[in-house]
Amino acid sequence: MSAHADNHAHDDDHGHHHKETFVTKYIFSQDHKMIAKQYLVTGTIMGVIGVLMSMMFRMQIAWPEEPNVLFEALLGKWAPDGVMDADIYLALVTIHGTIMVFFVLTAGLSGTFSNLLIPLQIGARDMASGFLNMVSYWLFFLSCIIMVSSLFVEAGPAAAGWTIYPPLSALPMAQGGSGMGMTLWLVSMAIFIASSLLGSLNYVVTVINLRTKGMSMTRLPLTIWAFFVTAIIGIVSFPVLLSAALLLIMDRSFGTSFFLSDIFIQGEVLHYQGGSPVLFEHLFWFLGHPEVYIVILPAMGLVSEIMASNSRKPIFGYRAMIASILAIAFLSTIVWGHHMFISGMNPFLGSVFTFTTLLIAIPSAVKAFNWITTLWKGNLQMNPAMLFSIGFVSTFITGGLTGIILGDSALDINVHDTYFVVAHFHLVMGISALYGMFAGIYHWYPKMYGRMLNKNLGYIHFWITAVCAYGVFFPMHFIGMAGLPRRYYTNSNFPLFDDLANVNVIITIFALVGGVVQIIYLYNFFISMYYGKKAVQNPWKSTTLEWTTPVEHIHGNWPGDIPHVYRWAYDYSKPGHDVDFVPQNIPLKDGEEELQH
Repeated sequence: MSAHADNHAHDDDHGHHHKETFVTKYIFSQDHKMIAKQYLVTGTIMGVIGVLMSMMFRMQIAWPEEPNVLFEALLGKWAPDGVMDADIYLALVTIHGTIMVFFVLTAGLSGTFSNLLIPLQIGARDMASGFLNMVSYWLFFLSCIIMVSSLFVEAGPAAAGWTIYPPLSALPMAQGGSGMGMTLWLVSMAIFIASSLLGSLNYVVTVINLRTKGMSMTRLPLTIWAFFVTAIIGIVSFPVLLSAALLLIMDRSFGTSFFLSDIFIQGEVLHYQGGSPVLFEHLFWFLGHPEVYIVILPAMGLVSEIMASNSRKPIFGYRAMIASILAIAFLSTIVWGHHMFISGMNPFLGSVFTFTTLLIAIPSAVKAFNWITTLWKGNLQMNPAMLFSIGFVSTFITGGLTGIILGDSALDINVHDTYFVVAHFHLVMGISALYGMFAGIYHWYPKMYGRMLNKNLGYIHFWITAVCAYGVFFPMHFIGMAGLPRRYYTNSNFPLFDDLANVNVIITIFALVGGVVQIIYLYNFFISMYYGKKAVQNPWKSTTLEWTTPVEHIHGNWPGDIPHVYRWAYDYSKPGHDVDFVPQNIPLKDGEEELQH
């Protein structure tokens, strides 16, 4: 109730906020809607860099040793006569993974949609702390700049894989990319973690304290539940990665031996004694596995909301959906060992991690069945956001099934570190999260920019992307089962893999087409800001509170009082009403029961 009173205290002074300069409105903004857009555009630019890198190393795998004009132009001394150097291949894979996981998916989903939707959907004027929100974005921006600048270091960027296992990452003399590039990687990640923690704390406090009158936890849209739980996972697990990064900096620059022991370089014994590289794996994956849920949970929340709205049906199993989000959050912290089955782990411990990993399939399956049941017999509106949501369910299921194999310690040994693993996590985390992000952008673009995206371009974007995504990652399962290892810059030295060369060419062609098609999306995104069709207040006829705000952005979100909430977020096609949606701020009629599935 006190939060409600505070919100109204805000009302009195929100008229005094309009003397804004360009700098306070667009650069150092404390308005959650502007910060969301800053995150989205920054994440988009980082995404372009990440996808360009993947297209380059895909061309290298398909046509190794062949001169390539593009390599010569973009890589300079790393591609003499247009032939890619082996070291820069590893660096491209490393920075591609880092950018996509942290800077695109974590920031593009949590940063953009938590900021945009939490205050709007819970009925708050803004985030709990606008200043912390702004600091969080600028720390993120700074970490992006440092990560990109590491590409221009003379000895090359970090090249130990995105998981930066020691000793490659811990010995500056191990290879070119272990020097200054690796140091910049660690500094960038430390700043990114600070940004993520500030953002997460802000999201949690906002959801707990600033809900409008009547907005109980069981009336929250599933998007808010997903963002809330994602922020909690981030607060629990990101500090562990920060400690790993700091200990690695100590090993690299201050002569400690946390992760190093008995190291020989060119026959010379180094002085490091007593450390354990496996300790680093534990610290890294204790963040690394919750991280994949930090990436996928916001996408799940967005998809749940978009599916209910575009099926014109209440979401199926609302409380089961909340329970499965909570179960996934808890289980995500006790499964990290499945990344380490071949690190010499005790087989009994392996069986424990197998058990907890297979357990997490249950809440994931609950969500998948609930999405399918939500679609069942719905009045489906097949707009681009809905197509990407359905695509999300498809890739989440197909990618998740291979996780059952990788989560089993006996089966994982055969395909560990092959393209089977690459196929699995790109489908279940990469492509699924990207689909969730695209769905969210197509759905909430009118809320962000007051204009509609072009629907036909959206259809072209979806269908070509969907075909190419499966074209890239489906065949990878088979070359992985055939034993092809990941991160090798060429396989031409192994006659064993000659038969797979053609498959790699096919994968690369799909990857190139899929990458180029994103230009259609980028064109649609940036042109529609200025020339898109003007949006109406509630273009999708949705029930949640953000569609009760005016189309043009104002400080404080609502011009008058904040609306009160009388019902849950999914009153679609409710009997006894003239229209097929009832917004949350409409009081119950006499004798009308509130639904709570």
